[in-house]
Amino acid sequence: MENLRINGERLWASLMEMAQIGATPKGGVCRLALTDLDKQGRDLFVRWCEEAGCTVTVDAMGNIFARRAGRDEALAPVMTGSHLDTQPTGGKFDGAYGVLAGLELIRTLNDFDYQTEAPIEVVVWTNEEGSRFAPAMVSSGVFGGAFDLDYAHSRADPDGKTMGEELKRIGYLGEAPVGGRDVRAFFECHIEQGPILEAEEKTIGVVTGAQGQRWYEVTVTGMEAHAGPTPMERRKDALLGAARMVDAVNRIGMEHLPNACATVGMLEVRPNSRNTIPGEVFFTIDFRHPDADTLKAMDTALRAQTAAIAETIGLDLALEEIWYFPPTPFDADCVAAVRSAAERSDFGHRDIVSGAGHDACYVARVAPTAMVFVPCEDGISHNEIENATPEDLAAGAQVLLQAAVARANDKGA
Repeated sequence: MENLRINGERLWASLMEMAQIGATPKGGVCRLALTDLDKQGRDLFVRWCEEAGCTVTVDAMGNIFARRAGRDEALAPVMTGSHLDTQPTGGKFDGAYGVLAGLELIRTLNDFDYQTEAPIEVVVWTNEEGSRFAPAMVSSGVFGGAFDLDYAHSRADPDGKTMGEELKRIGYLGEAPVGGRDVRAFFECHIEQGPILEAEEKTIGVVTGAQGQRWYEVTVTGMEAHAGPTPMERRKDALLGAARMVDAVNRIGMEHLPNACATVGMLEVRPNSRNTIPGEVFFTIDFRHPDADTLKAMDTALRAQTAAIAETIGLDLALEEIWYFPPTPFDADCVAAVRSAAERSDFGHRDIVSGAGHDACYVARVAPTAMVFVPCEDGISHNEIENATPEDLAAGAQVLLQAAVARANDKGA
């Protein structure tokens, strides 16, 4: 196994070819889940996997599994992968890197005519981003038992199109059941999406777990009125209330540093007319923290402060938590395999907690799981200028290769 070396130039070329599907003028990618562009990316991945000799199956959530046979097909597979869908103004590497690092692993094993004991599968998870269909990571969530199939199929985009309908439309409503099978281990490669590795000049992040998350949807309702004749003291301005709540969200995050994150990322004002006092505002909230008790304290503060703001202005408030994802520790043995692989390759590395959610977090419910992080430029992701070096991406894929093959050949696993 020590002689196995991935082809960094081939990995980079695959990433750049995939990035042409949905390419944006600023150098990023827009490939929203279950759109025609997503289908093109999926089709390209399937073609590449079949050319590499893999058997491809698709489950009822559109998750794609490309399997390279092992010596003992009775053994549970080692899986690796990520997602191909992007944010509306996404980059070239978020998700796609984890998928194509897995493909490069398969291609490298083929180059060296190396057969693992257990099979290896590369997975594409559907709708990781959650930017078209909320919540995020819903398909790996079904695989991990967090959601049921009917719930996932019923998730609708802003135009009312459901995941089930769109899976069928693009030809990726598979027949295989979702989950319910043994997995020896799951590894996911990803850019860090933060600044720590770059700042500390470390090549590999050994991910020990992921932060917890709470997602909310909030509707603030006041009274529409003419902007001219309505006195200030008589207004029920929904946007004023929402603005104060947005400030409260930020304040709650600042009060729970150093590890808290609090974000309002989406806001819709109605009727959105320049000379009408807003009568309704919808917005979203994203809370994150690695400690469950702290995340609960942030929730308590949010509910108290938004209710007080609404009462002061005379507004109606509807605050719904639509998703809770608990802090997730990863499997100690899989984490150790990543750390050992980094050490054997003499890559600078450090342990790190993921600030973002990943499909690996749901897979961790049903399989031993770990992640491999590599640096991204200035810590920027979910942005068209997202960037990573070919050398760092190749290093992460090399660590993935060694960790995955070690687990696939481990007779005690």
